[in-house]
Amino acid sequence: MKQKAFWFLFLIAFGFRSFAQQAPARHEFSIQQCIDYAAKNNVDIKNAMVDVDIQEQQNRSVASAAYPHINGSFTTQYNPNVTVQTFPNFIAAGTYGVLEAEGVKNGNGEPITTPTDFGVIQAPFGTAWSANAGVSLSQILFDGQVFVGLQARKTAIDFRQKNVEVTHEMIKTNISKIYYQLSISNEQIALLDANIGRAQKLLNDSRELYKNGFAEKLDVDRATVQVANLESQKQAAINSISNGYLGLKLLMGMPLNDTVVLTDSVTDESIQQGSLNDTYDYKDRLEFQYLSLSQKLNEFNVRRYKLSKIPTASLNAAYSKLSQGDNFALSGGTLWFPSSYIGLTVNVPIFSGFMKNANIEEAKLELQKTNNTIDNFKLTIDYQVDLARNTFTNAVIVMNSQRKNMELAEEVYNQTKKKYEIGTASTTDITNTQADLITAQRNYLVALYDAALAKVDYLRAIGKL
Repeated sequence: MKQKAFWFLFLIAFGFRSFAQQAPARHEFSIQQCIDYAAKNNVDIKNAMVDVDIQEQQNRSVASAAYPHINGSFTTQYNPNVTVQTFPNFIAAGTYGVLEAEGVKNGNGEPITTPTDFGVIQAPFGTAWSANAGVSLSQILFDGQVFVGLQARKTAIDFRQKNVEVTHEMIKTNISKIYYQLSISNEQIALLDANIGRAQKLLNDSRELYKNGFAEKLDVDRATVQVANLESQKQAAINSISNGYLGLKLLMGMPLNDTVVLTDSVTDESIQQGSLNDTYDYKDRLEFQYLSLSQKLNEFNVRRYKLSKIPTASLNAAYSKLSQGDNFALSGGTLWFPSSYIGLTVNVPIFSGFMKNANIEEAKLELQKTNNTIDNFKLTIDYQVDLARNTFTNAVIVMNSQRKNMELAEEVYNQTKKKYEIGTASTTDITNTQADLITAQRNYLVALYDAALAKVDYLRAIGKL
């Protein structure tokens, strides 16, 4: 029983622990906190950072070519049938030559003479067992391509890291736009609640007037329809905001079950803070920096192929021991015979079928393409800055105009409401002025959001986001 009770309590504790680990979290984030969270959790940024780690390993691979390469080897071989070779009988030829030179006579007392044909010898060359153990070393002394690769390592890392920054800026831009949209949507909900409150009060007043015979049933119906329309608009806005939060969390790499509360608000003053900058520098754009690093890598590539046409030099050395015999090579009593060498190898390219020239020209063309892209991107930056500046300037003008229009519509509504309350304005008048106010509010929120987006695009265009 005690053991069962223990496992029962353990399972309960484990269940509560699992529930606590999976419980959704609540985050109260400013726009900068959203951006910082995405910098650690967005999948595109994380993959770009992994590319930096991959490049570091590739750099290690390039650097390995400049280090000594040491290899050990051991081979053993058993020959069941040793190869038999046939060759002229040089032994007999040598023997007859000595006998003839010494004047040796045969059994008949005649001088021995060398015959014209000695035949052939068939003999096995080799042994049943052989083994070879050794170690070799090679060291590059000069190779232009390797040296260029070593020089390009830092630029390659900078290229990958700049890609992280470009990706981060892209995510930052999208987060800013979604954040502003959601922040303005929250203000939209507040305005809708206020409008619903006004419409509900008008409905209640219409009902009382209708009961007392001072209004028609049509007035009550109109007010009822207006309340229903506003509540439908609020529900649609809530659904849209909910989807917007899902998109924001997905972009940030946040679990969708977590809750995000926006702490920054968007106002006319915050959008208009800071003056337009008439001067800008191409180098402030991260994409321009990225292309410049790509240009530098292409220049390294051209140098690498050019240096492939000059000689290379390397040092080579080896030490080994060879054993041969009719018994297993590693058995006792086996004799091992050492050998070693130290050498210098110089490879001089003479003709490669024009391959090296083709590689050089191809690398130059790739560099030319990058240069063309950079020149065109300068024009693109000029276009983007001018377009963003004009759009932002116009958006601020429209925003200010729509704000004044909304304030005027609210003033008209308030005046009409007072007249309605004293009986000098009809239900139609108050309904029309409220509809005008709702339209003015909607137009202002759209203008506010457009101005916020225009500012984001402008700051990104000048490289100051």
